[in-house]
Amino acid sequence: MTGRRVAITGMEVLAPGGLGLSRFWSLLSEGRTATRGITFFDASPFRSRVAAEMDFDAEEHGLTPQEVRRMDRAAQFAVVAARRAVAESGVELDAYDPHRVGVTLGSAVGATMSLDREYRVVSDGGRLDLVDHHYAVPHLFEAMVPSSFVAEVAWAVGAEGASAMVSTGCTSGIDSVGHAAELIREGSADVMIAGSSDAPISPITMACFDAIRATTPRTDDPATASRPFDATRDGFVLGEGCAVFVLEELDSARRRGAHVYAEIAGYATRSNAYHMTGLRPDGAEMAEAIRAALTEAMLNAEDIDYINAHGSGTKQNDRHETAAFKTSLGEHARRTPVSSIKSMIGHSLGAIGSLEIAASALAMEHGVVPPTANLTTPDPECDLDYVPLTAREQTTEAVLTVGSGFGGFQSAMVLTRPDRLKGRAA
Repeated sequence: MTGRRVAITGMEVLAPGGLGLSRFWSLLSEGRTATRGITFFDASPFRSRVAAEMDFDAEEHGLTPQEVRRMDRAAQFAVVAARRAVAESGVELDAYDPHRVGVTLGSAVGATMSLDREYRVVSDGGRLDLVDHHYAVPHLFEAMVPSSFVAEVAWAVGAEGASAMVSTGCTSGIDSVGHAAELIREGSADVMIAGSSDAPISPITMACFDAIRATTPRTDDPATASRPFDATRDGFVLGEGCAVFVLEELDSARRRGAHVYAEIAGYATRSNAYHMTGLRPDGAEMAEAIRAALTEAMLNAEDIDYINAHGSGTKQNDRHETAAFKTSLGEHARRTPVSSIKSMIGHSLGAIGSLEIAASALAMEHGVVPPTANLTTPDPECDLDYVPLTAREQTTEAVLTVGSGFGGFQSAMVLTRPDRLKGRAA
């Protein structure tokens, strides 16, 4: 291990409510919501009929018709965001050994939209027991392997180094960035293009979450359907989106005069080995991941200024992570603002962790803590400061962002201002 420090020097966000960093931050800081009734397909047969959809035209964002035909919607998000993040960072990738430039992406459900669409075609709308492969598109295999997303991004930016797809459910977006940061920290890469992308708003995904009653049935007012930490919450709102970052070794980034959004100071992940969808109420595994991330960051609990929560809006998750914050941060948890951006942009499964990293970095950049929208009726069992309804101006130097995923995955990341730990050993 070289102990090199890792900086975020570029990022791009594609999210419901507007594409690009400025629109993303405007929506969050103003406490607006981007949830609406589903328009992608006829949702009338489903229990939950709301989602946080994106208005996205791939060709308008620079993809060729051939690329659009070849790639799933989530892969399209990733390529567009990666190209923009690299441009925004100002990094000249041609100046690096391409074998020292890598890609890690996260996705929970891969090419769901393509697979759903193509199954309907080859099965003649589900009428054929034995599907007719002659009707399949020629690039269907790429939809079967989510690693194709990584290949597309690597081709787009010319990266020939360590590359991987991370699929750990709803922690994929934290874990992919954490893995990339560790590759730089240990000296295996100099630049990593890292993030996550998911486009799961399809009939099959809605049916799956309907079956376990995880998504909200609140359809009368989609804008208020996502209600993390609120006593009236009744499930999450499915979303889609993508965030991609350029990660570099901090000293190298400073030498080239790069703008540094944040330092990835600590990261850890744990598993509860307990239940596919259930959570232990004490939040012990998330608490342990938080403690490990703080240890790697060389910070104490009292150094955390803001917590970007998983905050899905399910009763068991919100109580679970409330307990985890209390366990890991002690009394400091009661003095620390906590908020969930899923209240505004929904839950984009594997992508949300990266979107929350972007929100955390922007919170430090702008000195503003985004709110938890739709939090009007506090749950007595969720008794921390959840920044209800309205953003809060606050100087923030260290942010904790966490994720919780089906299968028992619990991940935590600590972001800091790059000058906060300037005396830290390199």
